[in-house]
Amino acid sequence: VQLQAYGGGLVQAGGSLRLSCVGTGRTFSTYDMGWFRQAPGKERECVAAIKWSGSVTYYTDSVKGRFTISRDNAKNVVFLQMDSLKPEDTAVYYCAADARGGGRLDQKRYNYWGQGTQVTVSS
Repeated sequence: VQLQAYGGGLVQAGGSLRLSCVGTGRTFSTYDMGWFRQAPGKERECVAAIKWSGSVTYYTDSVKGRFTISRDNAKNVVFLQMDSLKPEDTAVYYCAADARGGGRLDQKRYNYWGQGTQVTVSS
């Protein structure tokens, strides 16, 4: 599966952005998916993940209540709605697929990675 993330940009603190991750291949709908981010000088972290069915989601503590992950398997796309953005959310955001399932927020479990999209939140 090939993945491509879209939707990054520059936004003021308190604003919103919606990221999209489009995947190719018939197996996309069978993969758990995750959104990750990496800020300059920091480790990459998983901010949200979603089961293949869309029925279960996971979030890292710093984004709970502000970010929402969802998916549309008919269109091979996963979304990350980001609200109440903060300057510390500034990072390159990536989407990734977990072919085996069950990876939740563990990035070592993710097999396929897309190119990132830059999100910059100004104060």
